[in-house]
Amino acid sequence: MRSRPAAPATPDPKATAVVVGGGISGLLAARGLAAAGLAVTVLEAREEWGGCVGRHVLGGLALDSGAESFATRSTAVADLARDLGLGENIVAPHPGGAWVQLPDGPQELPKTGVLGIPANPWDPEVRRSLGLAGALRASLDRWLPAAVGAGGDVTSVASLVRARMGRRVLDRLVSPVVGGVHSADPGLLDVDMVAPGLRAAMRSTGSLAAAVAQQRRVVGAPDPAGTKKAGSAVAGLAGGMNTLVSALVADLRSRGVTLLPGTRVEAVVRTEGGWHVSAVAGGEQREYDAGRLVVALDGPAAVGLLEPALPELAALRPASGPLVSLVSLVVDKPELDSRPRGTGILVAPQAPGFQAKALTHATAKWDWLAGEAGPGTHVLRLSYGRAHGGTAAENADDPAALNDADLFDAALRDASALLGVPLGKDDVLDWDVVRWAGALPFAAVGHRQRVAEVRKISGRAGGLLLVGGWLAGNGLAAVVADTARQLEAELRAGVPAPKSR
Repeated sequence: MRSRPAAPATPDPKATAVVVGGGISGLLAARGLAAAGLAVTVLEAREEWGGCVGRHVLGGLALDSGAESFATRSTAVADLARDLGLGENIVAPHPGGAWVQLPDGPQELPKTGVLGIPANPWDPEVRRSLGLAGALRASLDRWLPAAVGAGGDVTSVASLVRARMGRRVLDRLVSPVVGGVHSADPGLLDVDMVAPGLRAAMRSTGSLAAAVAQQRRVVGAPDPAGTKKAGSAVAGLAGGMNTLVSALVADLRSRGVTLLPGTRVEAVVRTEGGWHVSAVAGGEQREYDAGRLVVALDGPAAVGLLEPALPELAALRPASGPLVSLVSLVVDKPELDSRPRGTGILVAPQAPGFQAKALTHATAKWDWLAGEAGPGTHVLRLSYGRAHGGTAAENADDPAALNDADLFDAALRDASALLGVPLGKDDVLDWDVVRWAGALPFAAVGHRQRVAEVRKISGRAGGLLLVGGWLAGNGLAAVVADTARQLEAELRAGVPAPKSR
């Protein structure tokens, strides 16, 4: 008698995982789970992978449409790049450094700071920005008791800087940097989230300046050209940070991970064996069951998705990050070959007449991009959008909300004034506007404590992992390092399947 063929094996639900969200944190979590032997499926609502690490082509140049560098305060991103075969592509920015637009004109930004906080108030660049009185006040930091600004569970960036170094450092150095990097008022941001370890270093070294110097000594990416000035705070990848996403996606495919773009998750439910996920793709309902669930969405979306299963999270829903609009211009302007404002310029909030919060002169910052563009062709990126607190109605006049045509006009005006080189529409070879809603997590004062509570609740659920910038902090370095830590703890714990409710 002929035997029947064996039925295909059904994967053990405990050995499966569903990842909701295909940004960097979701892709990294999928990679770690696959490496641990799980069958992994990644569901992403958009058609593109990588989240805020995006790509667009302008004027024949493949450019980053989101993040274009990573902080080197840790080796997390550099190690990942090497692991993905991109180690030789790690590059330092051009050593020209950035500038800051102050109410009384542009000044070179000190190259030895963290969030604009100087390591030495008497550095020539710092003193030029602060003046003699400002430098004297900032230098008092050295003599203040270490407890000033270091105590208490929570404090804002502004309150720490004001207490240690005075208002002039805050207004002329820190506010422009924090506004450019985090799109927020430093008075609203939790210093322990946006500068992790800074207050602890201050307690051990005795001053804020010494703590900054200590953090600047952390070596992340290599400097193959030997061009770092006083320790470059960032590095990039030749070809753009978007190449990291391409390499990561290729790596996941090689590991057998199922990648499903255009699949929007609508609900998750706890079951006896793990988690049940309901999604929609192409107008059709899709259902998935898995022993482990990873939610790698922005904070409001993550809490909204999990709230029916974990009602305790409702009170911990974070505020949405600000709308950020990036205007990229490719221009034919040989006058910019001289890098008139170094690698770019940050705008102090009190500097009148500007709508942009920052301008990156990308072809001046990255030599590889200048080589691809050729002499006389330049790539400029202007950033719009800054959270000031208050309601959406109170922030309704934010220039980030302008339509594309008005933003293009504003970008030409701002770039001309900031660079000191007139730019007209005839100079523009190509341009684009990319909007990121909530891409920058808003780490309000006390956020670290709320993150701890969120993770306590998710840990009790069993088989649930939450990752992403709203928990890790802003920037690739924070997200990559935190995702690795959370994943390692989850796999080490061997979390049992959750109980259904």
